[in-house]
Amino acid sequence: MRSELQQELNIFRETVVRFIENEVAPYYEEWEKNKIVPKSVWHKMGEEGLLCCDIPEEYGGFGVSVDFNFLVTEELARAGFFALSCNVLVHADIAAHYILNLGTQEQKQKYLPKMVSGHCIGAICMTEPGAGSDLQGMKTTATKADFGWSISGSKTFITNGQNASIYIVAAKTNLAVAGSKGTSLFLVDGDSEGFSRGQNLHKIGQEAGDTSELFFDNVTVTQNDLLGELDKGFLGLMHELPRERLSCAAVGVAHAEGALSLALEYIKERYAFGQPIAQLQSIRHKIAEMKSQTELHRIMIEHYKTLLTEKKLTTEQASIAKFSACEMECKVIDEALQMFGGYGYMKEYPISRFYVDARVQRIYGGTSEIMKEIIGKSVIGRL
Repeated sequence: MRSELQQELNIFRETVVRFIENEVAPYYEEWEKNKIVPKSVWHKMGEEGLLCCDIPEEYGGFGVSVDFNFLVTEELARAGFFALSCNVLVHADIAAHYILNLGTQEQKQKYLPKMVSGHCIGAICMTEPGAGSDLQGMKTTATKADFGWSISGSKTFITNGQNASIYIVAAKTNLAVAGSKGTSLFLVDGDSEGFSRGQNLHKIGQEAGDTSELFFDNVTVTQNDLLGELDKGFLGLMHELPRERLSCAAVGVAHAEGALSLALEYIKERYAFGQPIAQLQSIRHKIAEMKSQTELHRIMIEHYKTLLTEKKLTTEQASIAKFSACEMECKVIDEALQMFGGYGYMKEYPISRFYVDARVQRIYGGTSEIMKEIIGKSVIGRL
């Protein structure tokens, strides 16, 4: 069964790689300068069937294995187009699945087909200026009103913040209890009155990805916009986080694999002391370490993908994947850049973009420190 899936994935990979070569690579530098990927690219991805592949057919998807979703974001990461990889990840692997798993039939029919086609881009709005990894510290509120609720507050570091047309917003709906018991999720359309997008934030990496501040000034939402159960949004977040963290880990491994490939090409061509630097023992040993780390993490990720498909992936396992893979990603890419010498620090060499794009992987989706805390508490609790 797995071999049949692999054959299908290999065929699909050819489509993805061809799309990257024809529709992404020639234009990516321009997108970096503009700090945003044009919406037309999302439409093309939708036309090629590259978005939300595992969404059921009744909502416009193909109903295939989650492996197809992972393949798209991993190939983008491996090719070095990491901002687009992460934008698609947030849209297809996170936002769409919040709606699929928590939404009403009406909400699914309204949003999912357009998300599959790329005509409705999704964003998740959790992080605030004063609340990052500690989501219980959020200040955004949804106050009960005659028509439903009125949302006020702000969010920051929101991926797809400029391009998105549907925002999944976490807000406190019961101030008398802890955030874990009084938070709800709402669907907010991008053209809602009182909603505004702040500046497209200037980052040190992932420049082609739009990352924004968002503001909510008494934004009106109704019962039809409530995603999941009232006051149980935190449970919804916790349910979806393992998939999000495994997705971050998967693109991290692919990103490291891409950097290793660049390094291998370069050390065979670069001469020092009358020979390719690939002949130097110190270089060979570093390559051995990098290959060992990417290979070990690839095995872990593929195993965890299977557990995710079988709905057996635990919070602890997802945290292990996120922590270990993203730390490895940054180390491998740093070693790859070192092999390029001074040229690695030059923007015209793709390895430099790998380097700056990777750094935030140890921060978003739960910092490495938070991942270690989750893992440690889980392991100690079993002793």
